[in-house]
Amino acid sequence: MPFTPLHMGPGIVIKAVFQSSFSLMVFGWTQIVMDIQPLIVIITGEGHLHGFTHTYIGAILIALLSAVSGKYFSEFFLKLLRINDLVDIEIKWRVAFISAFIGSVSHVFLDSIMHQDVEPFYPFSLLNNIQGIITLELLHKFCFYSGVLGGVFYFGINWFYAKKDK
Repeated sequence: MPFTPLHMGPGIVIKAVFQSSFSLMVFGWTQIVMDIQPLIVIITGEGHLHGFTHTYIGAILIALLSAVSGKYFSEFFLKLLRINDLVDIEIKWRVAFISAFIGSVSHVFLDSIMHQDVEPFYPFSLLNNIQGIITLELLHKFCFYSGVLGGVFYFGINWFYAKKDK
């Protein structure tokens, strides 16, 4: 499903663990960019729903695009929201690229489990050997609960260090 927020769950865990070494906004932007092609297929009714963008080669290309555009979009929106009054919001290039690559590769991996039409190793192979390796219900629960756990962990760590610094 395009633009599913469930992809954000694992990203929130990664953000909790790596803090400023990972950009959740660039990761989230990458999730959106990944699903533009399926959205176009849904709207037009033409094409392969999970086509080239849902391959690992496509994921690498999307990560490059998302890292560059996501860094600037994220910094702009953080400034717009005045988050920069609270913390330094410059996203380092290394962080933008790592976050975008993790976002695109994890997106292909999760969608490979969920969708039968994903061909993650195209053009080398049309096989998707992990589709259905776990149930859709379990996959959704994993993504949802990882987001909850990651959020608790993230705010817990920040609360602990804020209290410790006082």
